[in-house]
Formats: sequence, C-alpha cells, structure tokens
Amino acid sequence: MRASTRRVSARPVDAFDLDAYVAACSKSVNRALDRFLPSETTLPATIHKAMRYSLFAGGKRMRPALCLAAAQACGGRQADALPLACAVECIHTYSLIHDDLPAMDNDDYRRGKLTNHKVFGEGIAVLAGDALLTQAFEIAAQVKARPRYSHQRIVLELARASGSLQLIAGQVADLEGEGRKLSVPQLRYIHERKTSALLGCAVRLGGMSANCTPTQLQALTGFGYHVGLAFQVIDDILDVTQTSAKLGKTAGKDTKAQKATYPAIVGLAESRKIAVELTEKAFAALEPFKGRAVALEALAQFLLERDY
Repeated sequence: MRASTRRVSARPVDAFDLDAYVAACSKSVNRALDRFLPSETTLPATIHKAMRYSLFAGGKRMRPALCLAAAQACGGRQADALPLACAVECIHTYSLIHDDLPAMDNDDYRRGKLTNHKVFGEGIAVLAGDALLTQAFEIAAQVKARPRYSHQRIVLELARASGSLQLIAGQVADLEGEGRKLSVPQLRYIHERKTSALLGCAVRLGGMSANCTPTQLQALTGFGYHVGLAFQVIDDILDVTQTSAKLGKTAGKDTKAQKATYPAIVGLAESRKIAVELTEKAFAALEPFKGRAVALEALAQFLLERDY
C-alpha cells in the first residue's frame, strides 16, 4: 500500500510509508473501539457479539485514517481526533450491515466474511446496526469542545452527514434508482450522499478536533468531497472488473441489481478518467496546507489506485 510514484499530483509522496501509517491508524482505532464498545459478554451478549463481529471484521479503516490525517495536517493531536474517527467508523459499519440486508442489497459476504444477518439473523443484524449508530453518538458526546468548534457543532456535523439529507438520502436514491436509467447528475447525487458525505465528514471532524482555521476547514471540505466521489467511482469500476475473492464482497452485484454505476452509464475508460479528475481536484484543495498534508495526499492516491 505504499504511496505510488504514479501521482496525479505534482508533489511526490513516494517516500511516505502509507502501509506503516495505515497500520498504525488501524491499531489505534481498533484499541479505542474495543474500549468504547461493551464487551461480548455484556448482557445481552448476542447484540454485542453482532456489533463487534462487523466492526472488527477487518476493514481498511480508511475513514478513521482520513480523520486522523486531517487532524495531523492541521497540527492537532491524534488523541483528540481518535474518538471522532471511531464514531465515524461505527456509522460506516452500521450502514454496511443494513446495506447487506435482504431488503437492501441482499449480500452474503462483506470483507471476506459472511454478512451480519447470515451469522446472527436479520432481526439481530438490524438491531446491531441500530446499536452502532447510537454508539457513534455516545462516543461523539464525550468529545471535548474546541475554541472554534463547540461540542454542539461537532455532534451536529456527525448527525447531518448520517441523516436523511445525506447518507440516508443516498441509500434511498440508490434503492429507488434500481432498474432505472439514471443520468450522470442523478448518479452523482447518490454518490455525493451515500459515500462522499460521511467520508467528507470524517475529514472535517479531524480538522475540527485540531481547532482548524476556517481556511483549513474549507480546504478539507473540498478534499473530502472530491475524494469521496472518486472513491465511489472506483468502487463502481471494481465491481465489474474484480472477483469476489479480491473484493471480499460479491462482485457484479450492482449489475445484477440493475443499479446505475459510472461504468454502466459512461463506460470504464471514461469512469477511470473521471476518478483521476476528481482526485486531482482533491489534491488541489490541499494547497493551503503547503505540503503539510502528505498523509492525506497519500491516502487519496491509494484510494484512486486500489484494486480492492
């Protein structure tokens, strides 16, 4: 996972050890999540086992890593950003549990393992998702305010990104778009909300934890928005070019479900071009950091070039 020398940005980050950075972030986040969540033996044990099953299923922890990298770019401490990184990961995992349900995408595998409802049943899977969503706000509620960002604003940031106007809106539009021929603007609306909103939230919260300036927050907002869109375009591409074993989830499910995707609408070549253009805009958004956001750049480059 080392940062590639094939950059779409002019600033080289090939010396940045992305593998080591992501591994360290994952270790810190996993330890913190283990502390925040009730143990598997806490009654009722079934729900806590189900929550932990999906939360510790081996995800890449990209959203937490982006949150921590944003805090670092703004001169903040990891300890201040860590709870918010964990809160975002709880919301992300809850959305995946619900997304895999028979009523939604009806998927059997996630991160190379059986999906939550395949192990615990649909009822417990729904409740595990609900519990993780609630857990996210319990974690965020314990975060200290910063001089520029009140406790209320930090919690509101998380709530808005995961609510009916953003993350949920994207899921609704995605469901309603199945079997329909959507335009590129309609598809972008889905991607902006289903993927970009929470990823952008992770980056913004990282900046807020570091008491970032308004200029820095604006830069992080632009970065998160464009990286989030690029992430989902690449996801669309991988769904039709990779195997289930490589992805750790069912490949080709978007085509089977007749979902609108970038490859389906504009083709693979144009989709790749769009992903590169979005990543270029993400790099451009980081210019105010004047080279102090190398971890963010390396993560964006990896997300563009990933094959799983």
